[in-house]
Formats: sequence, structure tokens, C-alpha cells
Amino acid sequence: MEGGDSSVAVAGLGALGSGAAAATVRELLQDECYSDFLNEDFDVKTYTSQSIHQAVIAEQLAKLAQGISQLDKELHLQVVARHEDLLAQATGIESLEGVLQMMQTRIGALQGAVDRMKAKIVEPYNKIVARTAQLARLQVACDLLRRIIRILYLSKRLQGQLQGGSREITKAAQSLNELDYLSQGIDLSGIEVIENELLFIARARLEVENQAKRLLEQGVDTQNPTQVGTALQVFHNLGTLKDTIIGVVDGYRATLEENINSALDIKVLTQPSQSAVRGGPGRSTMPTPGNNAAFRASLWTNMEKLMDHICSVCGQVQHLQKVLAKKRDPVSHICFIEEIIKDGQPEIFYTFWNSVTQALSSQFHMATNSSMFLKQAFEGEYPKLLRLYNDLWKRLQQYSQNIQGNCNASGTTDLFIDLQHMEDDTQDIFIPKKPDYDPEKALKDSLQPYEAAYLSKSLSRLFDPINLVFPPGGRNPPSSDELDGIIKTIASELNVAAVDANLTLAVSKNVAKTIQLYGVKSEQLLSTQGDASQVIGPLTEGQRRNVAVVNSLYKLHQSVTKVLSSQSSFPPAAEQTIISALKVIHALMGNAVQPLLTSVGDAIEAIIITMHQEDFSGSSSSSGKLDVPCSLYMKELQGFIARVMSDYFKHFECLDFVFDNTEAIAQRAIELFVRHASLIRPLGEGGKMRLAADFAQMELAVGPFCRRVSNLGKSYRMLRSFRPLLFQTSENVASSPTLGDIIPFSIIIQFLFTRAPAEMKSPLQKAEWSHARFSQWLDDHPSEKDRLLLIR
Repeated sequence: MEGGDSSVAVAGLGALGSGAAAATVRELLQDECYSDFLNEDFDVKTYTSQSIHQAVIAEQLAKLAQGISQLDKELHLQVVARHEDLLAQATGIESLEGVLQMMQTRIGALQGAVDRMKAKIVEPYNKIVARTAQLARLQVACDLLRRIIRILYLSKRLQGQLQGGSREITKAAQSLNELDYLSQGIDLSGIEVIENELLFIARARLEVENQAKRLLEQGVDTQNPTQVGTALQVFHNLGTLKDTIIGVVDGYRATLEENINSALDIKVLTQPSQSAVRGGPGRSTMPTPGNNAAFRASLWTNMEKLMDHICSVCGQVQHLQKVLAKKRDPVSHICFIEEIIKDGQPEIFYTFWNSVTQALSSQFHMATNSSMFLKQAFEGEYPKLLRLYNDLWKRLQQYSQNIQGNCNASGTTDLFIDLQHMEDDTQDIFIPKKPDYDPEKALKDSLQPYEAAYLSKSLSRLFDPINLVFPPGGRNPPSSDELDGIIKTIASELNVAAVDANLTLAVSKNVAKTIQLYGVKSEQLLSTQGDASQVIGPLTEGQRRNVAVVNSLYKLHQSVTKVLSSQSSFPPAAEQTIISALKVIHALMGNAVQPLLTSVGDAIEAIIITMHQEDFSGSSSSSGKLDVPCSLYMKELQGFIARVMSDYFKHFECLDFVFDNTEAIAQRAIELFVRHASLIRPLGEGGKMRLAADFAQMELAVGPFCRRVSNLGKSYRMLRSFRPLLFQTSENVASSPTLGDIIPFSIIIQFLFTRAPAEMKSPLQKAEWSHARFSQWLDDHPSEKDRLLLIR
């Protein structure tokens, strides 16, 4: 009751409109006695319990009765004030009840109509579902019957094809492929009429697969493309071509890895040693140094067998790929190789070759890391290992040519081979050609660690004898025997490396370093003090040592050149590497003799300049003597050159080298002689005769410096051409055909000044230079234009 009163109070609160009503409501709200009734979570039991404990019940009831009375009054006032609106709402409720009654009637009618339609539709639908299911079962049954009939027919045909042997094996495979197609997506178990046929088909499939595998193995082993093509056609008809090829290649790969492991198995290699030394417990299983030769012999025997096996297996895989690349299905005309690589997989042999090279690299690495004997054998006898690899590569190339020939010579009727698509390049066994892939390099990459170690040891073997013959503090070059030992070492290293062009090039670089080291060691022995260039007295100790060093360098140069000439099929790059090092030796020889050559040239120039101290102004002799003695300076020059050749240059064993350098001195001497001869002033008739005799003696003077004086070229021709001009008139001199080409114009003009009056000063006199300074100026200005400008 009290809950109902609170609800009435709340409703009355919402209906208050007048000021008095609002005031009454505020009073009720402000009264704490009624505030609890306004809470949303008001509970009658809780309120009653609290009222009993907190206040007098009579007073509380009186308070509530008073509030109820006030609310009743307010409700009465509200009803009186809004009785018209309340009556209108009551009428509307009656109308709404009528509408609802009508809607319920219509809904009932609709439900009845739906029930009648359902009764008419459900029965036909159920019949359609049942008939559809029957039709589906009939279709399945018909399809099953057709399959059974076809299976019975193909099974009977298959029996006849199997009786035909290998000639009918491809047709049998085609029948099996169709039988597999008939069995796909359906369960044929439990059908008695074909149970025997299904068992026969399973046995027939197994028999055909085994027969095709044997045919494939036999064809690959004998390199018979007809047998291989037949087997591939069988697997293609069976739908297992790709899986079969992958399985065959994987089998080859596994067998090859086993052979590599066996060939490098240290236990197998040391088996003879173990049986020989086994005498009790605790014996070492590793070979002793005394048995090292037997160990290495066993190792290289295994390596040769391994290379034979790799070559055989690669040849088989290569032959298989060649046939796959040619063979086409007679029905679809699809090339078998396209079916293998249609998913973006690389070529069969390319993949197999990668696995071979990776297996070699990994197995060699593990074996040499676990056995120091193997590592030492491969590093010490690397050329032998490299030769095995090169022989393997050559045999693989030969296989490629043989397989190409066999495929082209075989019948194309059975294989359906499209010869038009074959590549003409039989040297490349990798199809397609990959520009960024070098199969030979991939094979030899497994040898890189051993090659580096071998080259390091080779360089050490080359350097050791040089370091021995050039001890610290030594002052003498190597003896002939010591030099022969160095040359033998160089020849030995080149001969051993001749198994491979790249190895030869690498060893040639080591040889070049050896030659350069010899040059550096020899250069340290050269004397560079002042006594090394003196030409006054006999040979000094420094000069003797320089001569010995030059002779030693010359012997090295000649010996290495002889070794190069004895090499057959020597790579040009390797030869050029060694020749470049020999050029350094030749340049060092030139640097060693250059101080002596410079001193000789300076002494000759000093002697020639002394011609200006002699008197050439005399007239011709009236005695009629034809023999005119040569000048004193010329006699001195002849004696000096003869002494230089006998005291200094005769000790050099390299005559060609000496003449190449002394001929340059001779050319320089002739040019200086003609230059200073053109500057002699005054020049009388008697002086001309004596000067002409000096020209003749000049040829004899420079003779010891030359193989032949005529080999001096332009200098010799200038010497011969200038002599007749001494006695010709100025007009004839100016018109001489030797001007310009043989005798420079500046020389002729200087010579013509000797015939001019004394008042006409020559360029030398005008500049007030000495003959030596003027000659030095001419050397500093080799341009004929500069010289003519000075004369002008």
C-alpha cells in the first residue's frame, strides 16, 4: 500500500500545474519523512524496518496519513481541472481496442490462408526432392556402370598390351593412365564384378613402372636415347614424369655424396696402415710419417675413382636432359623438358651440377678440417688435384659432344625428336645458357682454399733460395751455381703449374715477385760512391762489384727467358707478367752502369772541346805530302776510348747490353765532334786538311764502341757528309742535298761563319760565351728553331 502511495505521489508530482500544487509538492519534497519514497531503489520492507527502530510508529503513521490526504486533494484538483482531456483519452482507448480486435481477426485469416498454401506446396516439393535424389542416384549408377564397362574393356586391352612386352609398354602406360582417370573421385571398392580387374590393374601398374625404370636405367647407362625416350614416354603417360625424374636425379645425388664421403674417409684411407701396425691395444689409428707415401697413394687413387664416378653420373644426367629437351609427346606435342620446368624450376643438369659442386666444397672442407693429412696432401699436391678437375671438365665436354651425336644419329620416329630446336653449341652443357654463371668456375671454387695455400708455399719456395744467397751484410752477388739453383726452382714451379692456365698465371705472378726480389737484393749491392764512376785509373772495388751485379742480373735475365721459351702452350698473360718483371731487371742493369757511362761521355766531351786549343789557321803545305797526321786531341780520344773498352767494359759478359749503351755514347761523340768542328775559327787550308784527317780518324776512334760504325745511323751519315763540305765553296755548301735531313741548318750556318771576315762575329763571339757554355746551351735547346733564332 505504501508503495502504491509513493507511485501516486510521483505521478501527482508530474501532473502539477498550478502554483498551489507546486507549493504543496515542494513541501512534500522538502519533508525528510517523504524523501525516501522518491528514491528509485525504494524498498518497502527496508523502510518499514527502519521506521520501527527509529521512531514512534503512531507518529509515523499519522505523518503518512497526512501526506496521503494531501496527495488525494491534489489529485482531485487535477482531475477537476482536466476532466475533459481525461474523458477524451478514455474514448481513444476504447477506439484503440476496436482496432486491435479487427487486426487480430485479419491476422487469423492470413494465417489460415498460409496454412492452406503450405499444404498445397509441401507435398509437391517433397516429391520433387525425392525424384531429384532418385535421378542423382541413377546418374551416379549410370556413370559407375560406364566406368565399370570402360574399366573392363581397358583391363582386357591392358592384358594384351602387357603380353606385347617392351614394344607395347607405352600403350600399356596410356591405358593405365586412363584407368587411373576412371578411378579418380569415386570409390570402386566392394564391386565384385571388377575386384579382380582392380587387383590386376594395380599389379600391372607396378610391373610397368618397374619395367620402365629398368629401361630408363639401362638407356642412361648405355647412352641409348631410344630406350631413354621410351621410358620417359611411359612415365609421361603414367603422369609421373616429373616425380620420376626428380627421384632419379636425387638418387644420383645421394650416391655421389656417399662416394665423396667414402673417398675422403680417413679411416678407409688409413686402413692398410692400421693393419700393418696393429700389435696391441692403444695403437694410433692415424698413419705415421713413414706411411705417408702409402696414404697419399691411396688418397689419389680414391680421387681418381671419384672423378670417374662424377663424370659417369654427370654424363648420365646430361644425357637424360638432352633426351628430355628433344622428346615430345606424340599427342599433345609438348616437349618433356617444358613439363619439368613449367613451375619455374631450373634445368635438371643445372640443379644437379650445383648440388655436385656444393657437395664437393662442403665435403672437402669438412674432411680437411678434420684431418691434417688430407689438408697437407691437397695443399702440397694441389696441381695434381687441379689436373683431376681439369680432366673431369674436359671429359664432361666430350660427353656433351658424344651425346649430341648419338641423339642426332638415333631414329626420330620412336622418339618424336624435334631437331630444329637443338642448339648447335655442343660445348655448353648447361641449358639455357646463363650469362652470370660459369659452371667450370663453380666446380673449381671448392679448390680455392688449397690454391691459396699452394701459391703461398710456392712463393716461399721461390723466395727461400734468394734469401739464402743474399745474406744480411753480404757484399757479393750469387755465384753461378747459386743462380742455377734459383733458375731450377723457377722452372720447376712453372712446369708443375702447367696443368692449368689460371694456375700458371698465378705462379707466374709469384715468379715475377721473385725476379723483383732478386732485383731489389742486387740493387742493395750496387756501389753508388764516387769511385763507381771514375774513368782515370783501373777498376775500383765498387766498380768490380757493380760489374758482378750486372753480370748476375744478365744471367738471370737470360736464364728466365730461356725457361719461358722452353714452355709449351704458355698463356700470353703469364708470359707478359714475367716479361714485365724482366724489363725491371734490364732497367736496373742500365741504372747500374749509368754512372760509368756518364763519366765516359763527360770525358769524351772534355777531350773533344780541346780541339779549340789547337791551331787550324795554317795554310796548305807545299811539300806535297798526302799523309796528314791527325790532331793531338784525336790521338788522346782514340787512346781513351780504347782504354775504357779494355779496362772497364770488357769485364761485362752482356756484350749486346754494353754495345746498346756504348753506341749511344758513340753517337753523342760524333755529334759533339761535328758541332765543335763547325765552330773552329779561323780555319785555314792546312787546318782543313788536318780536320779532314780528324774526321777519318773519328770513325776509327768510336769503332770500339760499336758492332759496326755504319750502325750508328744518322750520326754516322752526318760525319761522312760533313767532311766533303770542308773543301767546297760556300755556294756549293748552301746547295748541298745533305742540308736539313742529315746535317742541321744551324751546324752549316756555324760552319759558314768560319769563312766570314773576322769583323763578322759568330753567335758564340757575340754572346761572349765559351765553347763549353755554347755547347751546353745547344744541348739545352735541341729545337732547331731555337738554335736558328740565336744565330739570327
